[in-house]
Amino acid sequence: METTWIKDPLAIFTATMKDNGAAQSVQGGIVIQGSRILETLARGERPSVPIDVIVDASQHVVTPGLINAHHHFYQTLTRAYPEALNKELFHWLKSLYPVWAGLDEEMMRVATELALVEMMMSGCTTASDHHYLLPHGLEKAIDIQVDAAQQLGIRAILTRGSMSLGEEQGGLPPQHTIQHEDAIIDDSLRLIREYHQADDGAMVQIALAPCSPFSVTTELMKETALVARQHGVMLHTHLCETKDEEQFCLKRFGYRPVDYLEEVGWLHERTWLAHGIHFNDEEIRRLGQAQVGICHCPTSNMMLASGICRNKELEAAGAKVGIGVDGSASNDGSNMIAEVRMAMYLQRLRYGSAEVTHFDALRWATAGSAAAMGRNDIGKIKAGMQADIAMFKLDDIRFSGSHDPLAALLLCGAQQADRVMVAGKWRVVDGRVQGVDLDDLMARHSAAAKRLAMKAR
Repeated sequence: METTWIKDPLAIFTATMKDNGAAQSVQGGIVIQGSRILETLARGERPSVPIDVIVDASQHVVTPGLINAHHHFYQTLTRAYPEALNKELFHWLKSLYPVWAGLDEEMMRVATELALVEMMMSGCTTASDHHYLLPHGLEKAIDIQVDAAQQLGIRAILTRGSMSLGEEQGGLPPQHTIQHEDAIIDDSLRLIREYHQADDGAMVQIALAPCSPFSVTTELMKETALVARQHGVMLHTHLCETKDEEQFCLKRFGYRPVDYLEEVGWLHERTWLAHGIHFNDEEIRRLGQAQVGICHCPTSNMMLASGICRNKELEAAGAKVGIGVDGSASNDGSNMIAEVRMAMYLQRLRYGSAEVTHFDALRWATAGSAAAMGRNDIGKIKAGMQADIAMFKLDDIRFSGSHDPLAALLLCGAQQADRVMVAGKWRVVDGRVQGVDLDDLMARHSAAAKRLAMKAR
């Protein structure tokens, strides 16, 4: 196994401590052997083993690979879509459902590729996607995503989403976008059987993800929880994103969303939720006690004016808080390092500038996201962990005059990683994803976006 020394970084964030001691204590660098971190070194310390490759990191800020805990890759095809502008969640969704119903396999492939490449370029090493829209002809959407992730070499946690509650049954989605529940469960079992890796260092994992309380039935939520428990996979859904959702749950089920979550068998440590904004104090206590994961999606929440997640109370209660970019039609980007900055600033707006640090935001985007999605082998720079590393240069004009390199990464607004390693292999070098013709990818993606829009008209 090749042994690599990432030597003498400008600054390093390990995600093993909250204070600056962690950033200073391992500035001799990181030794990687095969797919794992072998050891971390103090300044001036030498590796304990022979080194095959030395990477000079003296101009780099180094972090664990960023981990995206919630996305909708297909939505990269409807960024800044005219009919969806300036709307809140329910109206925004209803304007886009008919467009997304036109997705085909070619569109799904190129949307997935572009979202993954964009995230890798921004320092992401593990990407989760929540794909719940499977119209006729797109039944193999998750298979397409698995193949794209494997081709690019990024770690992926892909959630088999679903919608079964159409407008005729009182749900939000149009009738032609939903699936029969037997088909959903059968396909969930197939995907687990064919692709889910349960071992340490897994590159592909499957989770089960009914879209939301307003798009699936209670029966599907319960059956999905049973399947997930039997097969040892995680559960994921949108919850408490808006007040509209709260009113929907009260009217249809007679429960607030967290009560509904418990009723359907989801209130436990194998569940992570997207958004999680509108919890009351008692619900936060229960979520923390159950060790539920919460994915904070700051840009999307600002764009749709949904509200601000209560990260600090959730963490204090015992919930596992991570970060996600959310779909590229409510974020209009898939940039993870930019999302970390947004998370820091939005949380400061809630708690005050002295209460939320760059260490907090980086922790949420690494160890926090990993824990929320049930992973304990990624998200930290520590001996024995998977060698998922992001390296950022501070040579752009935006960093000129900065003094604390790690703080500058967020405060000055880093946009792109220089190098990214996944499982010990360099996947981004000099800012370029290896093996990807970016101009060709963007041309194919743009053409697919135009074709999707034409189908909607």
